[in-house]
Amino acid sequence: MMTGFRLNLSPLKEPLGFVKLVEWLTAIFAFGSCGGFSGRNIVSLVCGDGKNETLNATFHYPFRLSQVRLVDGNTTLCNHSVTTTHLMGDSSSSAEFFVGVAVICFLYSMVALLVYLGYMHVYKDSDFGPMFDFVVTAALAILWLVCSSAWAKGLQNVKDATDTDGIGATLALCKGSNVTCEVTEFASMRTLNISVLFGYLNMFVWAGNAWFVYKETRWHSQKYSSQPGPARQQVPAPI
Repeated sequence: MMTGFRLNLSPLKEPLGFVKLVEWLTAIFAFGSCGGFSGRNIVSLVCGDGKNETLNATFHYPFRLSQVRLVDGNTTLCNHSVTTTHLMGDSSSSAEFFVGVAVICFLYSMVALLVYLGYMHVYKDSDFGPMFDFVVTAALAILWLVCSSAWAKGLQNVKDATDTDGIGATLALCKGSNVTCEVTEFASMRTLNISVLFGYLNMFVWAGNAWFVYKETRWHSQKYSSQPGPARQQVPAPI
């Protein structure tokens, strides 16, 4: 059996290779739309004497909000001394989990495409290759479901911590009766919403691809070869 590299682009015309290419692209969009995010909310403080103050809440991936300073040092706001204040919450675990799964899928898709396009003759002649591919593909589909759900919840926590109610609960000054705090300018989180959508899209794509990979395994071939065929008509022996 020849095991050398033999370039063949025909697998890209088949579901097995084409879907793997789609997985490679959707993984890029998933971690790119989440991992590269940086935004800023503008917080306006209306003091009791009519004076206005402004604060900036700048946050970015991996969304360790508890390390983001809302107020630096001992600052006077609305004639009140305010100590160093950080935002509340930490969504880094769900964000890094999501991006980590996306990067793993990106790398695995590249390796799988290399095998499909250069070593398909080896892939189909062995039992290990398709079976390993199926197990990994199915496992990654499950991981997409888990990490997308976790990141969706983490993203909601980020939104809650950086909106008017979240800032008001964080900054003690805002709890006073003579000071009104409101987020007047919100960072665009469109790319983060898109990242969640791409996460669930990847789940469906990888789950669908698992079926095409399964058809290449001996489990699928044994299933059909073990099914009884049509009964053969008995031919009477000559007298």
